[in-house]
Amino acid sequence: MRYLIASIIAVIAVIATTRASLPERASQLDPLSWPEAISRAGDFVSQLTLSEKVGIVSGGYLSPMLACVGSIGAISRLNFDGLCFSDGPAGVGRSDGVSLFPAGITVAATWDRDLMYRRAVALGEEFRAKGSHVLLGPSTGPMGRHARGGRNWEGFGPDPYLAGVAMNASITGIQSTGVQACAKHLVANEQETQRTSTTSNGSVIEAVSSNVDDRTLHELYLWPFGNAVKAGTSTVMCSYNRVNGNYSCANSDLLTTILKDELAFPGYVLSDWFATHSTESSANAGLDIEMPGNVSALAGPAYFGDALLDAVNEGLVLEERLNDMATRVMTPYFRLGQDHDFPTVDPASGPVFLVYQYGHQSPLSALYPEVNARDVRGNHAEVIREIGSAGTVLLKNDNGTLPLKNIMNVGIFGNDADYPTIGSAFLDIGNHPEGFEYGTFAIGGGSGNVRHTDLISPLEAVRDHVKGYGGRVQIVLDNDQLAEGSFKTIYPVPDACILFLKAYATEGADRPSIDLQFNATRAVESTAAVCPNTIVVVHGPGTVLMPWADNENVTAILAAHYPGEQTGNSIVDVLWGAVEPSGRLPYTIPNTLSDYGPDIVESPESEAPDGWQSDFSEGQAIDYRHFDSLDIAPQFEFGFGLSYTTFNMSAILEVSILDNVSSVADKSLGIEPGGLIDLWTVVAKATVEVTNTGNITGLAVPQLYVSFPQDTTPKGTPIKVLRGFDKVALDAGETKVMSFELTRRDLSFWDSDGTEWVIPKGAFTFLAGFSSRDLRSRVLVAMLP
Repeated sequence: MRYLIASIIAVIAVIATTRASLPERASQLDPLSWPEAISRAGDFVSQLTLSEKVGIVSGGYLSPMLACVGSIGAISRLNFDGLCFSDGPAGVGRSDGVSLFPAGITVAATWDRDLMYRRAVALGEEFRAKGSHVLLGPSTGPMGRHARGGRNWEGFGPDPYLAGVAMNASITGIQSTGVQACAKHLVANEQETQRTSTTSNGSVIEAVSSNVDDRTLHELYLWPFGNAVKAGTSTVMCSYNRVNGNYSCANSDLLTTILKDELAFPGYVLSDWFATHSTESSANAGLDIEMPGNVSALAGPAYFGDALLDAVNEGLVLEERLNDMATRVMTPYFRLGQDHDFPTVDPASGPVFLVYQYGHQSPLSALYPEVNARDVRGNHAEVIREIGSAGTVLLKNDNGTLPLKNIMNVGIFGNDADYPTIGSAFLDIGNHPEGFEYGTFAIGGGSGNVRHTDLISPLEAVRDHVKGYGGRVQIVLDNDQLAEGSFKTIYPVPDACILFLKAYATEGADRPSIDLQFNATRAVESTAAVCPNTIVVVHGPGTVLMPWADNENVTAILAAHYPGEQTGNSIVDVLWGAVEPSGRLPYTIPNTLSDYGPDIVESPESEAPDGWQSDFSEGQAIDYRHFDSLDIAPQFEFGFGLSYTTFNMSAILEVSILDNVSSVADKSLGIEPGGLIDLWTVVAKATVEVTNTGNITGLAVPQLYVSFPQDTTPKGTPIKVLRGFDKVALDAGETKVMSFELTRRDLSFWDSDGTEWVIPKGAFTFLAGFSSRDLRSRVLVAMLP
């Protein structure tokens, strides 16, 4: 929804006067301890008036505000300049002079902890240099329960372990630059359809309720948030939807019992924009700050601000609770050193925001004179290009089609190849949720969209590369022409026809299908009928159908996801072998949509105001867990990806168990952010040998899965779950021993009756391989004596 109300915030924002040059790169910092930061925040809050305390927890309440998508105004008498909140997970939203980074699903496809971290550091550097205190990301909600989910691409996929690793690396990297990370969206907001309340004939229709059992919530949807809290996330954003009947941002079970008590989260809970529906019930449930708050009468009601002040004065919200709210908001500010030498907001933020929303002829333009933006990109194109390649998954490669040699006649086909005809950002998603027809999809839509400053299209990069060694290119960009089989302008038939196809996904709408768009299937079939060496490159949000994958003339398929601004260079690096396609699928590709599992709820159960209900009756059986539970054969399984070399794995998988492992965590060791300390204790270690059996150096991605004993765990236990992975470079013929450490949490199930994590009795099956279906070694081991 933030993309819908950007204009309102832009209009009322006040631009801070500041230098236009790029601030120096922030050195990697060591944050204060949580207790020390809490103490400093408490001292600060103790000096505030009641109204100022309310202002700290109410967006847009204190003046002047900052030119940001959300802000807390300044308190000049205490030398507090305010807080700037900015979208989003893939770059500084609605800005100029910034980088467009690969989407979360692309990063997940790298299966590379180092790249996850390096991307996050680069993101943090750009947000800091723009004067943004809070980066509204990373996202692990939605996870991807539904293949058609409109925002799946923003996060790290449907597996909680992989998503948890990515959350940890992302938060650690962002906050190493002194910028606050915001883990979002809590929780189970798995569809865009009716994600928030609407009005019909004067009646309020409540948001869809995600009805999730306690065990599924803990083991699946909350799992990566545990990693986020453990990593020290500054804030957690509650989502639009209801959870088990109550709005997430007023759900005390979620915000207080689980997040603040069970996970010992010491930071603050931030509402999504306009996700607050009440005052005292939200504050008392655990919501610490409302966004965007009291920005304009046109924007709709605000539930904190004056309403919260009245609630405190009337005793409906205790001042003690208000003090806790304000202290929590200020704690990360001091913890990350934002009270010293933090850059002011880029003076171009306001005019860019205004033009982005209203254009250059707006009567408000005089209030926001055009100035040059700080260019904060630095050398970030390098890591963006690297991630774009590393997140590309090679799904098919018949007869060693790839890498391409210096073939002299190359066809560049498809409407995804060229620079977007709509310019640097697509804004018309309300009328065209399918996206724009001509131009590459480098990112999805909504608040996670980023206005690119420079984008290298596939057409540009491929053409430059081929011409660089003296080859020629032939081009057809109209998918309808391709679908009709009209290749009259192509002669001779290219040695390789690279066909770029795409699928769009955006906040605010779920995908109508998981087919590739713009007549893609017929475009493939017609191209392959003419060109016996057709290479298909797909830019999309994740799961898409590929009914043409077995066509013998489709010799190679690459899932390149949303790679960011270096999309063209990234794919050229893979196609011609400058780098290896080391990506692996962080989701499953089915043969049909019906194979994938539960679909989007598209209509209410009843005409009652709370008629929208989504029952998560499948429990933990989503994505590959669903395919395993029903023994459905996928087209391409979770964890799958080919390489330009080959790998093997030893049949011997060794698992060593620590002595005297108990069934439950030792509570006497205490609790810290992330939950009981003993939950994070390493209790087992698995080792297996991996060998490069090919002729060139390559990157292997060995994966460890665990099957819990079915007879001593509750009904609904998945057949197997991912519990370890690594990415390792191996020279031709080289063998390395891979090690996977497993924590107590990794080998426990959530006992809803006892409200604790439990390691079950019986034999666990540990399985190692190269995907969820390509398992090379296994061993049975009992964890308990």
